[in-house]
Amino acid sequence: MYVGALECDVLLGDVRSLKQKRSAVRPLLAELRRFEVAAAEAGHLDLHRRALIAVSCVAADAGHVRALLDRCERLVAARPELELLSARTRLFGPDDD
Repeated sequence: MYVGALECDVLLGDVRSLKQKRSAVRPLLAELRRFEVAAAEAGHLDLHRRALIAVSCVAADAGHVRALLDRCERLVAARPELELLSARTRLFGPDDD
């Protein structure tokens, strides 16, 4: 079993309130979940224009986990209303403690 995690630090466009931030982040999370992954806003909760989007998945094959997280990263990067500042992927497998 392999567990993969992706953290995407994003800068939102013209957002002036936490309500507007929620309106921008919620559709992104819904779109990510179509890949059958877990997705949530996991950081920068008190900042209006920044968000840390976390995505995770579990699969029997490490290649499948990597491919799925790569697709999720490309989806986030392709969104015109935000800028992907950084992305970090981690993979945990049976040999990890």
